[in-house]
Amino acid sequence: MKSKLILLFVYASITLSCNNFLDVIPDEIPTIDHVFRSRLTTETMLFTCYSYLPNPADFNGNPALMSSRECWFTTQGLDFVGGTNPPAWNIARGRHSAANPALDYWNGSNGGVNLFVALRDCNIFLDNVDRPVDLEEYEKKRWVAEVKFLKAYYHFYLLRMYGPVPIIRENIPVSATPEEVKVYREPVEEVAQYIVELLDEAAPDLPLTIQNQTNELGRITRPIALALKAKTLVLMASPIFNGNPYYANIKDNRGKYLFPRDEDRSKWTKAAAALDTAIKSAHLAGHTLYYHTGDVSLSNNTKAKMNLRGAVTQRWNKEIIWGSTKDNFGIQAISAVRTNNNQLGSSVISMMSPALEVVERFYSKRGVPIEEDKFYDYENRYLTRQVSGGEYQHLMTDGYTTARLNFDREMRFYSSLCFDGSVLYGNGYKDQDVAAYVQMKKGGAGGMIAAEKYSITGYLPKKLVSIETSVSDMGFSTYRYTFPYIRLADLYLMYAEALNEVKNTPDSEVFYWIDEVRRRAQLDDVVYSWINYSTKPETVETQSGVRRIIHRERYNEFAFEGPAYWDMLRWHEAEDFMNRPVKGWNIRGENNEDYYKVLTIFAPSFLKRDYLAPIKLEILDRNSNLIQNPGWDSY
Repeated sequence: MKSKLILLFVYASITLSCNNFLDVIPDEIPTIDHVFRSRLTTETMLFTCYSYLPNPADFNGNPALMSSRECWFTTQGLDFVGGTNPPAWNIARGRHSAANPALDYWNGSNGGVNLFVALRDCNIFLDNVDRPVDLEEYEKKRWVAEVKFLKAYYHFYLLRMYGPVPIIRENIPVSATPEEVKVYREPVEEVAQYIVELLDEAAPDLPLTIQNQTNELGRITRPIALALKAKTLVLMASPIFNGNPYYANIKDNRGKYLFPRDEDRSKWTKAAAALDTAIKSAHLAGHTLYYHTGDVSLSNNTKAKMNLRGAVTQRWNKEIIWGSTKDNFGIQAISAVRTNNNQLGSSVISMMSPALEVVERFYSKRGVPIEEDKFYDYENRYLTRQVSGGEYQHLMTDGYTTARLNFDREMRFYSSLCFDGSVLYGNGYKDQDVAAYVQMKKGGAGGMIAAEKYSITGYLPKKLVSIETSVSDMGFSTYRYTFPYIRLADLYLMYAEALNEVKNTPDSEVFYWIDEVRRRAQLDDVVYSWINYSTKPETVETQSGVRRIIHRERYNEFAFEGPAYWDMLRWHEAEDFMNRPVKGWNIRGENNEDYYKVLTIFAPSFLKRDYLAPIKLEILDRNSNLIQNPGWDSY
């Protein structure tokens, strides 16, 4: 047990050659005895296990942000967001290869975190947490539960990206032979089962809520563990891993099939039960949907916009079941809009550009898709119209001419997007409905006034910018909020999804959870909206129709936050959306006639192989027991 700590960190052919761990270790490397000598040093190791959590607000490192094609970027502005080849955007542009994978969370390169190192450190903690004599039993139980959760989450992250992965139950000993370190990828069902087992072990010893909020917010609670269990079971019930014929015959050199060969509908029943438990736990802990209650002098329209924007950017609000404490300056810098021409020299980059397809995906104000709203002028949506106060007060600039596409939309549209003719609430001013009027045409404060730092589509996701973040002539001051890993609306809509898959015919229980989320967006109930306003009222009568509604609700509710990317993959819908051209307005236009022309910005390519990330070829060369994900062998 006096061995150098580094010698116990062996993960061999998962990431390194068999000989790397035999390198000479400097004398200053601490020993296991040193790391676990006291409660204080053990707590430092606990925080080390936490430190590997990927930052959900890192647009370079979270594949769900830049890779999702919900937003596009200017090539001229790439130097401001990590150089000419940001890893996540390389995935979006199809510049992804097995020789040098972008966002490599298996090997820890190109913007990715090596999650096998994270699992190694978690195992070291669990193997040695009994050492410090000054650690109280109740605290040790909680810390063990937290690290078991982290082990589960790191396995979950790998499962979601790669499918079958090695299960790291314990670390490989230093005495292992070269053959013993050649691990296998295990079937997705076994990986998921291990994740669930860890979470079941952890949940009882985790606190329901954080009592010491000054020092411990961000630590794992019981509702977080139960929510992750539910998300794991939903993933396993979803089409990508539940009888997907593309993966049905994939097996390793043991002859072991790595994916289920047949669909099992009972998995939705298990997912629904887990979601019911997770929601009840969240409610017991005091989690509720966020509603903006401050600033009573504000108009109803402004408060309605803040209901969703605040659910994301109001620090530690009650809707956030699990939030990240990591920095989110960058995501706000690329999402914020300039409000006058003197702000070009600030840190505001204004280049996270929602694609027109995503803009059109939001509902009309009547709560149905604009392409099937009986009263929405869909055919003329790209023409212009002048704003004339009334119901548009504090949503758009009175007297301004903007696209008809921007009129008569749901509140999630106005809370999520900056566009030409919109108004901005916040910017450090919380006591007035309008802090600035947005102008996105060329030469306008929010538009193309230089060779970089502008939206390529004419839209920006203000949803990701706190109202307390301030853009001024003097600079850019950000309010650091807790970017959500999981919020309560996520569980509500997943529960509706699971219940819909369990029932042959959708019923009031399915619609209840959708309507709870819609009500916050000031929309009528699903059934009422479709029967009264949709050209396809029969949609609410069938399982497949309600499935489409739930999918769109999730896309709209979580736009630009990340879940849309993982949802597209697990639903096996990415080949549809991700192959559509990225479009936007002609942002070089200086007047209405020139600006409001739809241009194709990029023609993407998404192949079946792209549902799962590749394993670096170098790793496969070192371990003949690992096989590549389908479609990546020749890349």
